[in-house]
Parts: sequence; structure tokens; C-alpha cells
Amino acid sequence: MFRGAELDSRRFSECASVLELARCPRAVRSNAPMIRQTLLSLILGTASLAVAGQTLPESAKVGFFYAGCQAYTFKAFDLMTALEKIAAAGGKTVEFFPGHLVSKADPKSKFDHNTTAEQREPVKAKLKELGLTPVGYGVVRLPNDEVECRKIFDFCKDMGVGLVVSEPADDAFDLIEKLVKEYDIKMGIHNHPKKPLDRSYRYWDPEYVLSLVKDRDARMGSCADIGHWVRSGVRPTDAIKVLKGRIFDSHVKDLDAFGVREAKDMVWGTGQSDIPAVLNLYAEQGFMGPLDVEWEKDWESSLPDVTKCLEFVKNFKPTTTK
Repeated sequence: MFRGAELDSRRFSECASVLELARCPRAVRSNAPMIRQTLLSLILGTASLAVAGQTLPESAKVGFFYAGCQAYTFKAFDLMTALEKIAAAGGKTVEFFPGHLVSKADPKSKFDHNTTAEQREPVKAKLKELGLTPVGYGVVRLPNDEVECRKIFDFCKDMGVGLVVSEPADDAFDLIEKLVKEYDIKMGIHNHPKKPLDRSYRYWDPEYVLSLVKDRDARMGSCADIGHWVRSGVRPTDAIKVLKGRIFDSHVKDLDAFGVREAKDMVWGTGQSDIPAVLNLYAEQGFMGPLDVEWEKDWESSLPDVTKCLEFVKNFKPTTTK
């Protein structure tokens, strides 16, 4: 899996300005603090991109963002059909979920980290045929069990996936940090809605998620589920600001109600999640995806609505870009 970092146009402009100043010794002396700060920001910015995981191809973009679907959207279908539907909807990326059946006729044909390399080959071929880029795997439990966790990271490495999406065991973070360093694969903490009857569940809270990763390796961060924040009564833009620089992936849902656990999906841009503000903030922070449509109703007939969500992304023009 190729990894690295690409400077965006703004950084190129900054670099060019610094080089121009460097041609004049007097300018270098008078602007030394600015030059040092600019070079430092360039170095740190590039490094943060480099450690953030896989570099996605331009072909994985839908407009400004890298975008596609969480395969759970099409869980009513076998995996191969689900991939076809993602491509038909205009998606360019896919995040696998554990247990998606390769064949509905075979309940043992679950596609997950327990599959063999041979069993994965048809899926790889299908991805290539459809022009889809695999970007994540989850939500999968990461226990404090090195053998089990290595199976998950080995699976991701073999599939060319740069992100494990998880709600890890509380005692697994030291092990996870060891593995993200070794494999150069990210781990994003996913947030389900607040659980009124289970106060021990705290992954819904962006402040708590940040507290778990802020002092750890930069490959440990968040898989930001916009809809579940809305269900929890958390404004997505507030959460995104808290987790700035640590968001690796985003499950995007626009919902028909705020702060209601049973809220239902709506086409992006028509509900209570304020998707335009979310996408503008992502662009401002330099996060270009992947954005995963995760549609959780009308399981067998959702393709038209999923297509509309991806068309929204394709036509979206950020008002502020980094």
C-alpha cells in the first residue's frame, strides 16, 4: 500500500513565497520569524498527512471530497451486489463491515478478517472491475488480544485498507498504539448514539474520544459519525471542531430530527444535520474524506436516495477551502 503526503496548493504557494524571500539575504533577516514558522508548519502539516494512512487516488474523488459508501448501506444484498450498487450510485470508495455475506445462499460466506487470502481475491477483482477504492473496515471490536487484533490489521493490510474503524476495549489502547505504528494503519474510534441506560458508553462524546487519542500516536483518532452525533444531541460542527486533525473518516447521515435516537435518514442537505456546514468545516480543516454514505432505512430500495446523497457531494462547492 502506497503511503505519503501531498502538499495542497496553499502550501505550494507558501513554499514559493519563502523561496522568493530566500533569494534576498536582507529579506531573510527581516522575515526570519515568518520563514521559520512557515517552514515548520509545512513540515508538520506534511508529516501529519503522511502518518494519517493511505494516500487515496484522484479517481476516488466525488467532486471536492473522497466519497462512497459504508457497505452496511446495502447489507440486504450480498457483498458483490453491494459493491455494484455503490458504483451505480456514483460512489468511488467503500468501507467494509464485518460479516457482509459474499453469497446470500451461504450463511458461512462472511467477508471479514477471518477470511483467507484466497477468499479475498474475488472481492479484490470486483473492486478493480468497478473502480472502487477500499478505505476502511468496521465497525469491528479491537480487544486487548494481540492475536485477534493482528488478524484485523493483517486483513486490512492485505486488502489495501488504511483504516480500522472500532469501538475498542478500554484496556486495548496500548496494544492498538503498538499496531498502528507497526502496520502504518490508522484506527478511528466510531461513535454510536448516547445510551440512556448505559452511562459507561462514552464514545458518543467527542471530548472523551479526544482525551483517549490526543497524547497517542497520530494514527489514532476518530471515525466521525455525523448522524449518531445528531441523535445524541451533539451539533456535528461542534464535535468536528473538538476533533480537528484527528478525524480520519466520516459516516455521514442527514436526519429528520435532532436529539432523537429514532431519527431517520434523509437525502443530504434536506435534514437536521446541516450537511453544508459540516462539509464546509471539513474543507476548512483540510479533511477531504473519505465521506461514507451510511443509509439505514428502505434497505432494499435505497439506491435512488444514496445516489442523490452522492450527487450532493459531487455538486458541493466549499465556501472555504484550506
